[in-house]
Amino acid sequence: MGKFMLRLAMLAICATALSGCLVGEGKYLKKVEEADDLARNLAGLQKRYDDLASDNRNLKAEVEKLTGQVAGLTSDKNKLLADKKSLDSDLKSSKSESLQRIGELRQRIGDLETENGKLKQDVATLQKAKEEKVQEVSKTYEQLLDKMKSEISQGQVTISELKGKLTVNMVDAVLFDSGRAEVKKEGLEVLQKVIDILKSVQDKAIRIEGHTDNVQIVGNLTKRFPTNWELSAGRAINVARYLQQQGIDPTLLAAVAYGEYKPVASNDTDEGKAKNRRIEIILVPKD
Repeated sequence: MGKFMLRLAMLAICATALSGCLVGEGKYLKKVEEADDLARNLAGLQKRYDDLASDNRNLKAEVEKLTGQVAGLTSDKNKLLADKKSLDSDLKSSKSESLQRIGELRQRIGDLETENGKLKQDVATLQKAKEEKVQEVSKTYEQLLDKMKSEISQGQVTISELKGKLTVNMVDAVLFDSGRAEVKKEGLEVLQKVIDILKSVQDKAIRIEGHTDNVQIVGNLTKRFPTNWELSAGRAINVARYLQQQGIDPTLLAAVAYGEYKPVASNDTDEGKAKNRRIEIILVPKD
């Protein structure tokens, strides 16, 4: 396009020159001046055209660039919209699950509160029952102390109470003759005092324990009691049998033999041996 315009300008100049040959010099000069103006205008137009063409190319490049960016942004937008839709769905699902979980937890809390209320009532009931049983044991303890003052003062009987466990400890001499397992008459009278009080005791098991010192059985007595095991067992069983005969529920009774293996004092002295030869009647909670 630029070369075409240049040729056109040259033809115009030539035409003007030729026409000058036919007209006067004044007219020639005027034509030359007009040709110069035309050439200048043409050059200006050509420059303007070139500038616009350059701008057009730049604008096209910019348009292509922006078009690519718009396409990228559109893709990003679509991806973001898809992500938003997915997140909205996840959020809705999560919210639904959370609400369901909250409902379940509230229900569980309600159930636990109800259960705790019942447990508190049970604890209060058990505590009351425990206190009543402790009071019962204490009452039995006081009754035994009162009824067996004589035996206690003579050292024949000791009575102890610890954590709801009541123990009546009787030295063997008050119940048995030496080397014998049968309860003697005086011993039965002492046992009867205990029995009268034990009959009023409820919800307690009665364990009768037989104990000996460490003096080994010798002579003809070994035919009946080969060791202290048999002697302590025979004595405990005879006491238990007598309690049953006097109306104590046999399902509450247990006879236990310890022989010489659970001493309460040293067997190095006669006094210690006398303490170890004993029958213990123990009130314990029922299984």
